Amino acid sequence: MSVLLPNMADFDTIYELDEEEEENGEERAAASGRAVDEAHLLRYAPDPVVVRGAGHITVFGLSNKFDAEFPSVLTGKVAPEEFKISIGRVNACLRKNLPLSVKWLLCGCICCCCTLGCSLWPVVCLNKRTRRSIYKLLEWENNRLYHKLGLHWKLSRRKCESNNMMEYVILIEFLPKYPIFRPD
Repeated sequence: MSVLLPNMADFDTIYELDEEEEENGEERAAASGRAVDEAHLLRYAPDPVVVRGAGHITVFGLSNKFDAEFPSVLTGKVAPEEFKISIGRVNACLRKNLPLSVKWLLCGCICCCCTLGCSLWPVVCLNKRTRRSIYKLLEWENNRLYHKLGLHWKLSRRKCESNNMMEYVILIEFLPKYPIFRPD
């Protein structure tokens, strides 16, 4: 997808284009260097910051808390206080939901043989509900603050560094900035 940046003289002018004219306009803009390819912008964006789980209990890859240490890469992008508040909200959500999941997991493991594994379904559902609430919380945080700062927080599954297990981490991605080109 490319973004067509307008000439400043035609900034307030509204044009109606047919589909055929629009395609020709995109080809001409690409040839003149005025179109910006989104894949090109993403290639030069910095690598995302990974916030790993720092808790002692992990249920289906979801740790009971995330590391609240401020990454140095985010210096100048977001205030350390805002970062700690956001991580604190995620950790509060985990603190509220994960103990119940652990209790159900223990009960499910004890009754697993009698129920042919069906006693583990409540844990799976509780874990899914916890992840969904974290997704919603991060989306709220993104809309409230981080998209304005050019950042995007999301919960993502990654392979652990130490073994083949999967874990959930918080990825802080840098949104690409669209440069404004001046026509020659």
